[in-house]
Amino acid sequence: MCMELIRLQKVIPGIAEELVYATARNFSGQAVYPSNAAAFLRPNVAKRVQKAQKILEKRGLALKVYDAYRPFSVQKKFWELVPDPRYIADPAVGSKHNRGAAVDVTLIDEQGKELLMPSEFDDFSIRAHRSFKDLSEEQLQNRAILEDAMERAGFLCDRIYDTEWWHFDDPEWSVYSILDIPFEELL
Repeated sequence: MCMELIRLQKVIPGIAEELVYATARNFSGQAVYPSNAAAFLRPNVAKRVQKAQKILEKRGLALKVYDAYRPFSVQKKFWELVPDPRYIADPAVGSKHNRGAAVDVTLIDEQGKELLMPSEFDDFSIRAHRSFKDLSEEQLQNRAILEDAMERAGFLCDRIYDTEWWHFDDPEWSVYSILDIPFEELL
C-alpha cells in the first residue's frame, strides 16, 4: 500500500462511494478504473472530508463520493477524449485528482438517496456550473448546503474553475506530487 494515499473508508467507515469511473456511467462511456476501485486521498485531505461528513450529519445528510484520487494515466485518457480545460485538466499540468487532493461528491439523505442537484455528475453543460442560477429552489439549496459543508471543512470551491458543482480542492494541493499508482497497487 502506498503511504502517500489512504483509503477514505479507513477514515470514514461506511462513507457512500460510487466511483463512476469504475463503471460505464460516465462521460467516457467506459470503465477506466477497475471494478473494485475505492476512494483514496492524501491523509490530510481525507480528514477534511471527514470534517465535512460530520457537519452534514448534523443535518441528517451525508456525502457520496464519485471520484477522489485518479491515476495520471487515466487523466491522459480523459484529455484525449475531451481536450477542453474547462472540464478536463490538461495532463501538461496534471489534475488535483492526480495528486490525491481533490474529491467529487454529492449529498445523500439518511436512506442513501441522492438529493436533487443542479445536474448529473460529469455533465459538461452550463447546468453544472456553480454560477448557474436557473434552477429550482431545491437544487440551489442543496448545492449551497454542499458548498457550505465543504468550505467549512477547509475545501476550496474553485470560483475560477466553476464548471463542476461536485468538485472540491484541498487548499494545499500544490504541495502534493502527481501520482500514477494503479488501483491494483493501492487495494
